[in-house]
Amino acid sequence: MTSETTDTVAPPALIERRGNIMLITLNRPAARNAVNAEMCVLVGDALEESERDPEIRAVVLTGAGDKAFCAGADLKAIMRGESVIPVGREHWGLAGYVSHAISKPTIAAVNGPALGGGTELVLASDLVVAADTATFGLPEVTRGLIAGAGGAFRLAAKLPQTVAMELLLTGEAITADRALELHLVNRVVSADKVLDTALELAERIAANAPLAVQAHKRIALGQAEDGARPDEQKGWEMTSAALPAIAYSQDAKEGPLAFAEKRLPVWQGK
Repeated sequence: MTSETTDTVAPPALIERRGNIMLITLNRPAARNAVNAEMCVLVGDALEESERDPEIRAVVLTGAGDKAFCAGADLKAIMRGESVIPVGREHWGLAGYVSHAISKPTIAAVNGPALGGGTELVLASDLVVAADTATFGLPEVTRGLIAGAGGAFRLAAKLPQTVAMELLLTGEAITADRALELHLVNRVVSADKVLDTALELAERIAANAPLAVQAHKRIALGQAEDGARPDEQKGWEMTSAALPAIAYSQDAKEGPLAFAEKRLPVWQGK
């Protein structure tokens, strides 16, 4: 059985319980774990399960294979006219994760490149353990798109403004070591140790009093009991307002088409 066939048959996300830890694995390795609609449902439902279950005290998110943590939204699916976020799940955002706030701490175990939506998954996580092979960036401007899953305002909130602006406006990526220097990630380890390191960190958190841990997360992030984060409201509103004009522009069609045809895009600015 080929890897392509396996990727087609296997569920696009795997959910495991490891003691008090929920491990979520994005499972489309042949597509560099790009996000599709079914993945959104599986991940979002898993987060809801973790929130309801008092025995789950931390969540670890990682990617299958060694090609990528997550390549973001599935551009091929988008080109086919498919939605990568199913109807009724819009409030949870990309992969059922980026705007799906839960009280339990979340850790991204970044096993490889995390570009576009992959970086937005990282920015949505509380802690990050990265493989030394990982890269981070929001290349949407190189595709005529917008970082619509919280990336634009969260990157600016986590990094010095000049650094964030350079990354947002050039679309260039940074290495795991540079991300560590900028405090975008907590640890950088060899690729074969990234998941174990993330799970060890999750276990250290899970060993603490859960209500106290959750209260610290809520206070530190300004997160209300219902999961809302008032400090991010303006960022989401501005992103939602900008999305339609960008999404239906000629440049937004040209960018993914040029990517698929492996050529430089010809921008029209309209």
